[in-house]
Amino acid sequence: MAGPAAAAGWGTSLRFWRALVVLWGCCSDSVCRGGPGVNVYLSVEETRRLIGLDAELYYVRNDVVSYYALPFKLLVPGETNSLHFTWHAKSKVEYKLGFQVDNPAVMDMPQANISAQGEIPRKESEPEPEEKSPIYPGKNSSKDGRTASPTTSTRVFYISVGVCCAVIFLVAIILAVLHLHSMKRVELSDSMSESGSSQGLSQPSTQTTQYLRADTPNNATPVTRSDLKELPGCNPEEERQNGVTQASKKSGYPTLRIEKNDLKSVTLAEAKARVKDIAISRERVTFKDVLQEGTFGRIFHGVLVDEKDPNKEKNVFIKTVKDHASEVQVVMMLTESCKLRGLHHRNLLPINHVCIEDGERPIVLLPYLNWGNLKLFLRQCKLAEANNPQAISQQDLVHMAIQIACGMSYLARREVIHKDLATRNCVIDDSLQVKITDNALSRDLFPMDYHCLGDNENRPVRWMALESLVNNEFSSASDVWAFGVTLWELMTLGQTPYVDIDPFEMAAYLKDGYRIAQPINCPDELFAVMACCWALDRDERPKFQQLVQCLTEFHAALGAYV
Repeated sequence: MAGPAAAAGWGTSLRFWRALVVLWGCCSDSVCRGGPGVNVYLSVEETRRLIGLDAELYYVRNDVVSYYALPFKLLVPGETNSLHFTWHAKSKVEYKLGFQVDNPAVMDMPQANISAQGEIPRKESEPEPEEKSPIYPGKNSSKDGRTASPTTSTRVFYISVGVCCAVIFLVAIILAVLHLHSMKRVELSDSMSESGSSQGLSQPSTQTTQYLRADTPNNATPVTRSDLKELPGCNPEEERQNGVTQASKKSGYPTLRIEKNDLKSVTLAEAKARVKDIAISRERVTFKDVLQEGTFGRIFHGVLVDEKDPNKEKNVFIKTVKDHASEVQVVMMLTESCKLRGLHHRNLLPINHVCIEDGERPIVLLPYLNWGNLKLFLRQCKLAEANNPQAISQQDLVHMAIQIACGMSYLARREVIHKDLATRNCVIDDSLQVKITDNALSRDLFPMDYHCLGDNENRPVRWMALESLVNNEFSSASDVWAFGVTLWELMTLGQTPYVDIDPFEMAAYLKDGYRIAQPINCPDELFAVMACCWALDRDERPKFQQLVQCLTEFHAALGAYV
């Protein structure tokens, strides 16, 4: 319904102006939804200021429009630049506010100090005056009857707020960039410092490289010879520097040569046939939260219903691919998921079931560990070391290394070569029990850990032994090398090894005898274990069973000081 209107005409002296104010109450059939009680009027003070009468000039009284007041031309003095209307409603009434000017060339469009729409106040409103706001819904007169000068405008206020928000946003972006840059520098410094305290793997201070040569004499007190006497061939000073030696006939390591693109020659039908015996119905699986997500792969937390008893459920990891994943990526997920199939060990997490129904993307099910991926867990601990409920001690980290070594020792006895051992391919629960998993979807979920060396094959270059990089040869000895890097990951809480080395230069760096430096707060004895794993000659690397024995004794020694 049309609300009140006030008009003022220009006189011969041009001291008056004309404006038409229209108020729409949100009503239907001329009856306001809020019930009776809407009042819009000029107060006694405002009427006296304008026309010198001690009276109130009503345009709407208790929802009744005063059609006598609407055509009345209110003469406004020329020095007046604002009108003050008083209004209120006894119940909820919404409004819309607009202006009309008969002659825009003479007078600009009026402005209000309230929003164009909203709810009429329940009591008489008396807002503070604002600059350049000629129409006010309340009293705002000075003691002498003249209008007080407005101090600020709504437009200026919103512009100021917008500018402040923009400045805060820019400052936040700058701080975020500086924080990421500082984190990068901290990671680099952590991975390359503390080099002078390790046996056989330190370099003189004049070296410009941040990586350490295995043959450089060490000025620190020798500790590894006595501490690692259980590990034959573990003296880093005896490492060779003339490239990769061929596996001798007396070597106890079975060697596997991997041909390029071997997985890409497998068809989807063949991959499904390999896991057909452990296939189950998709109806038994319920998807819950997304734990990790890559370009084409996802890992979910899910629930598997027992086949015999529908009331029994167990939590599972669900590995699957997105709709846009190619057939090659699906085949790789299924094939790599079978790497640990059929193996039973407390520190292994083999595949349980698959769903390979036609018309649906295959899914792979594995037992669930509630703290999830080990690399993400370690990084979470590092980000909040000060007040982290998941804080872990050095003894806990060594215990994790022992569990990984136990699982790898079992694989070595079964002549199974993992080829991608790293913290990203391990999971952990709230009791710090660690299990080794396959590497299905790891290339997609951790793309920064894999690199293509020009042959369209993504591989974990920074975790690979030299013979694997150069000759594509894998064995339990190359898994031992990867275990040494994994142990370094544990002691650095998930940092990336060789982070500033070009992947194409890795083989040359390793051949020249350079290795990642001793982590901060890493004991010399523990770093010596890593150094043994990085011997260029695979025959000089320890066996996993020896690593288990050495780490177990070191763990017991740590416990004696707690």
